[in-house]
Amino acid sequence: MLRGSQRSERSQAARRFAAVALLCGLSFGGAAPSIAAGCQFAIQGAGVVSAVIDARTLRLDDGRDVRLAGVEVVAEDSHDSLAALAALIGRHVILRGERDDPDRYGRQSAFIYLDASASSVQSELLGRGEALASADVADKACAAELATAEAAARQTRRGTWASSVVVKNADNPDDILTRIGQFAVVEGKVLSVRQAGGTFYVNFGRRWTRDFAATISRRMMPSFEAAGVVPASFENRRVRVRGWVQRRGGPRIEVLRVGQIEVVGD
Repeated sequence: MLRGSQRSERSQAARRFAAVALLCGLSFGGAAPSIAAGCQFAIQGAGVVSAVIDARTLRLDDGRDVRLAGVEVVAEDSHDSLAALAALIGRHVILRGERDDPDRYGRQSAFIYLDASASSVQSELLGRGEALASADVADKACAAELATAEAAARQTRRGTWASSVVVKNADNPDDILTRIGQFAVVEGKVLSVRQAGGTFYVNFGRRWTRDFAATISRRMMPSFEAAGVVPASFENRRVRVRGWVQRRGGPRIEVLRVGQIEVVGD
């Protein structure tokens, strides 16, 4: 059970977040974006939002913690996302997803909808530039909805896209390394694609000990073939990669889904 001081602290935090949301003029459930409602999965629950835990996690009045599926928030934009989510405090929401089992931290991953809204909270955040698509959604219709919403914000330079630093330059590995253990979007021209053992390396530079590369396991090839994508086709093209930054010699992003890597302009 929560002690009185803990309940008071949470109540005060909720009021602070709500005040920030009102000052910023943030709201949800307005006119739905003109995109297909591709993330209309089965309903996995409902409840009233009682608190914002972090930039991607809400707490419902029954104590459940809900993690926003399909999106990520970069560290410097987390305050804006917190303020945006604060607009949901006190609102009744519907949870949709392919499954409702919790992660190892006890959080339920779901797409969140207000009762009267045809689009998810995630799509609205993406459309306002307050989140990035994580590209880990397997459902094609849902992935397309999220990508379309993000593209609209990128093209109009809304929210996080107003900054030139949201996309890391593949030619600057030191800057990419500041994101170790974090989600990032990296863009640049691919120099070569090479296979070593069971891994394809999409190389953005010549020095494997220093330069950025995206790695694709050979186990992923059936998915790439089904999508009509051949890794070798990335050579000499400008490519955008998103995912979690690791250090293996130089900075690396492991591509676990086809949607994580795209030719810019396609």
